[in-house]
Amino acid sequence: MSSFISGLDLSQSYFKEVVEPILRADFPEIAFSAGLLGAGSEVLGFDTEMSTDHDWGPRLSLFLPEADLKAYGEDVKRVLGEKLPPLFRGYPTGFTVAPVGTQAEPLSNYAEAREEPVEHRVSVTSIADFIAQYLGFDLSQEIRSLDWLTFPEQKLLSLTGGRLFHDQIGIHKVLSRFAYYPQDVWLYLLACAWRRIEQEEHLMGRAGSVGDELGSRLIASRLVRDLMRLSFLMEKQYAPYPKWFGTAFGKLSLAPDLKPLLEQVLSQSVWQEREKFLVKAYEYLADCHNRLGITETLPAQCSPFHDRPFLVISKGLYSAAILARIEDPFLKELAERPLIGSVSQFSDSTDLQVDPLWRSALVHLYCQQ
Repeated sequence: MSSFISGLDLSQSYFKEVVEPILRADFPEIAFSAGLLGAGSEVLGFDTEMSTDHDWGPRLSLFLPEADLKAYGEDVKRVLGEKLPPLFRGYPTGFTVAPVGTQAEPLSNYAEAREEPVEHRVSVTSIADFIAQYLGFDLSQEIRSLDWLTFPEQKLLSLTGGRLFHDQIGIHKVLSRFAYYPQDVWLYLLACAWRRIEQEEHLMGRAGSVGDELGSRLIASRLVRDLMRLSFLMEKQYAPYPKWFGTAFGKLSLAPDLKPLLEQVLSQSVWQEREKFLVKAYEYLADCHNRLGITETLPAQCSPFHDRPFLVISKGLYSAAILARIEDPFLKELAERPLIGSVSQFSDSTDLQVDPLWRSALVHLYCQQ
């Protein structure tokens, strides 16, 4: 039987059994919070034994109030480096120092961990600094609709989907600000998700009709991905990045009905068969949309795309109906321009999603008139 323990459970035990007692003994005057947030498969609970080969091990973020971080932060880091054990539950607590753009590797054995300075993975920070570095956002500001569009969805998920082990200074209140999109932002993203489908729903059959089954398969796969993204939005759940996208989709409440249809779409060898299952998926999600009650009841049966023999669901109807319900002035004005959605809807570039330095440029993108 495997002895694997999830990273969340390992890190919580590490905090409770090792880190917290050190803090209580050496810094009894400091209030703090601690948890595992941000990057890493284990933050979302998706890690497996394979995950332990890099950037994995006993680690956590220790959050101090701003004044205490300034006064005690370096001392806390130093004391932890001196007192943390080299191993915890058989896993090294020290990591190599990773050059920019590479991964930090756990120190491989007890001797190495004892003889070299331990680069532990207990980050000592404030919640404001953490958010600034991770999202590129100043916590002293209100979160604008513009900000929501430039926050990568994966980062919002890993910020709110991790685990707090101890919260003496109340950072859960800060994290709750990012719990989910405000109503009008949600409506805008739903409309943009439908628009992506509306723009390509007829193209799968068109490509197949000229014998391009490879192109038809490719378009079908794009439509499947967009239907899955629409599903996350309908259930008001943040979607993760591609590695865990299907895994997280399988946990949605509509997945038992929708997932088999999408799997059939991707397994068919001819476009006519793909269309049969896409139609069922379209109609299922159209019915889900009507149950949301956010617009008037819309037709939930597929019909030909104008005079062409390709069955589609929306032809622009769904996105337009949703946009009509938006009240936020910025989003209403934005909706008058071609719809691009959030950064996670119009781009799957890893570098664009990961590096917060791009966020200021993205802000300017939405502000162009």
